Amino acid sequence: MARIDNETFYAASYKRYGISAKGVHWSSKRSQQKRFEVLLGMLPQDLHNYDIADAGCGFGDLYLFLRTHAKTPKSYLGIDVVANMCAITQERTACQALCADICRDTLPSADFYVCSGALNILTEFESMLFLRNCFMACRVGFVFNVLHGTKESKTYNYMMREKIEQVAKEIGVTKVRFQEGYLPHDISVFFEK
Repeated sequence: MARIDNETFYAASYKRYGISAKGVHWSSKRSQQKRFEVLLGMLPQDLHNYDIADAGCGFGDLYLFLRTHAKTPKSYLGIDVVANMCAITQERTACQALCADICRDTLPSADFYVCSGALNILTEFESMLFLRNCFMACRVGFVFNVLHGTKESKTYNYMMREKIEQVAKEIGVTKVRFQEGYLPHDISVFFEK
């Protein structure tokens, strides 16, 4: 069972902060941008040759970040469980957005799946489903970030490297790369096929 209802969790912040980094529960635009920079650094330089699926796309900010940095992918698909966020993503990016439950639904294939922040409120079990489904749907790799550490929280999901490595082994990841130290309690990961 979900720890928190996504629709409720994001509706309150959207109502208060609108279409902004805080509207999707980032502490600031700076921290959201820093996470995007790290994820971008883990992706190929010639990103324009690849399809990207943005798992937990929120307001489509990742696509806008890529476009601003001249790293627009060959195609972009936003995926989110919150229908309102999909509609906003389509409007802001002029790209397709799919309303789907990443933990349960069959996902379309893409060269890369990217996820920034969507794992943060899932339970451990939901996180495993999310990671597996995104990895199975990617053709080249899956890049994501998650809160890092052993902190116990009734709201947020923290994962340690050992748990991420265990999941990677269970789902058949051939190579795992980590990047940390860019923000407190955050880790970025690349699962390569």
